[in-house]
Amino acid sequence: MFRIYCRVLATGIAMLTGSGAAYAFDVTVSAPEPLVEDIRAASLTATLADTQQDEAPRPIDIISAAQADYGRIIALLYDQGYFGPTINILVDGREAATLTPLGASQAVRMVTLRIDPGSVFTFGNLAITPKANQTEPTPGFAPGETARVSVLRQATAAEIEGWRQDGHAKAEVADQQITARHPDKTLNATVTLDPGPRLRLGKLTITGDSAVREKRIREIAGWPSGEVFDPDTIDKVQKRLRRTGTFASGTLTEAETPNADGTLDVTALVTDQPPRRYSFGAEFGTLDGLALSALWLHRNIFGGAERLQIEGSVKGLGGDTGGIDYRLSARLSRPATFRTDLEAFVLAEAEQRDDQNLFSQSVTLEVGGVYLAREDREYSYSARLRRSKTRDDLGERDYTILAFPYVATFDRRNDKLNATSGYYAQASIAPFFAIDGTDNGVVSSLDLRTYRQFGERVTLALRGQLGSMFGPSISNAPADLLFFSGGSGTVRGQDFQSLGADLGDDIKIGGRSFVGLSSELRVKTGENLSVVGFIDAGYIGEETFIDGSGEWHSGVGLGVRYDTTIGPIRFDVAVPASGPDDGSGLEIYIGIGQAF
Repeated sequence: MFRIYCRVLATGIAMLTGSGAAYAFDVTVSAPEPLVEDIRAASLTATLADTQQDEAPRPIDIISAAQADYGRIIALLYDQGYFGPTINILVDGREAATLTPLGASQAVRMVTLRIDPGSVFTFGNLAITPKANQTEPTPGFAPGETARVSVLRQATAAEIEGWRQDGHAKAEVADQQITARHPDKTLNATVTLDPGPRLRLGKLTITGDSAVREKRIREIAGWPSGEVFDPDTIDKVQKRLRRTGTFASGTLTEAETPNADGTLDVTALVTDQPPRRYSFGAEFGTLDGLALSALWLHRNIFGGAERLQIEGSVKGLGGDTGGIDYRLSARLSRPATFRTDLEAFVLAEAEQRDDQNLFSQSVTLEVGGVYLAREDREYSYSARLRRSKTRDDLGERDYTILAFPYVATFDRRNDKLNATSGYYAQASIAPFFAIDGTDNGVVSSLDLRTYRQFGERVTLALRGQLGSMFGPSISNAPADLLFFSGGSGTVRGQDFQSLGADLGDDIKIGGRSFVGLSSELRVKTGENLSVVGFIDAGYIGEETFIDGSGEWHSGVGLGVRYDTTIGPIRFDVAVPASGPDDGSGLEIYIGIGQAF
């Protein structure tokens, strides 16, 4: 067998002071080249030499670290399949194991880690019994695979978790026999489990300093006392507490021993977030202008984890897309209303839009609920009363409608602020009934996004949007519910909402159908910096369904992203590529977060 050994000098030098003199403390590793870096990382002695310190380490500290390195290096080698290593740790030429730290008085100049790992062992006969019904196979845990101790631990933990999934909350290892056979370089392992009794969930005890009433905490938790124990239930209850936004933590701890009646009690430690939150935001586009937003939130306004959120925004400051837009809203939401995973809300909103093709003022009152089916899935439904006054190229119109929106959202992105894989989908349909000024109809929309990573630095992001209005004719439809395209949310490089339905005679209003397509290629060029190339396109049609009779426009551009803890800072530059208004203007967009 051919081995390559590599001798590596420590890059760090610790200066020791003894008897008034300074000494250099070096660490040398002699081992097969693939193991050198791992051994240095595991060695306390190497860390001591490499770390900058205000005071030089004492000889007693070096000898103690060297003696601790035996166990650390053995654990490292066992996890890589080496079960017959020879380890020598020499402190100035003497074996560290023979030294007495308390008697050390001389300065240490050299520590040598000399490792002969021997041969790699493979798994031989393996058995973890009894088997649970729901255990997933552990990769690498099979005869002939490299005998890693961590893989054996993972396989054992997976089997225990399988028993816990079946209600055996106190499953544990009862016995284990692990034998390394040096003649054939194999590791045999027999692990015997004690599943324990199948248990049911007992009572939930709530502790901690919370301003939320205990009754409400229990309603939010939705504790299913009496059901068969399931660790997924424990996780679900913890997530219910956290997602309210009211609690900083909601940690559940199982009792050490079950009750005589076969139940297992659980204790919830609940602590609150600060009751109030303030936030501010800003985004700038050379044509869209400056957009400012502010939010005030009270997380527990009535003592039952009710949240009151007041939000305001101003858009179009200094822009060239019309006038200034205003929006002010107040939303009161209450978790666990009528059922555990249903959040009820009441919303009041006043809004003004002053775009180049539309002016509108509206007041909205809405009552509804959000059903949080899973962490990545939610459904909302509501009743919405809306009164609007609009002005466009067809003149002034007032209308009042009662709508019943339904929205389904699926969010399986790996990172909501900066996704590199997964997808996002949101579909909405809102039938509305005319009280005054229009006809009955339905507005629907679809937003699909997907992300695919190539290697470690390249991400392709795609987005598709659809919109449609059915019912009223285009001239009698609610003008502020019609569709436009252009701007940062649809087609960058084109003026904000510049593409509408052209009815002739210089009459341009919103369309009844919309398509938006966007693609971005994001390439990381550094730890925090990325460059982005993108193409956007949009379509607006007069008809309810996309029949090709409408018009398209598009934009292209480049951008940079700088990653921060609150999301990537975005800087995009875009120009028109095609369309009825495909001038040579250039737009700049600055904001926080990816474009989609």
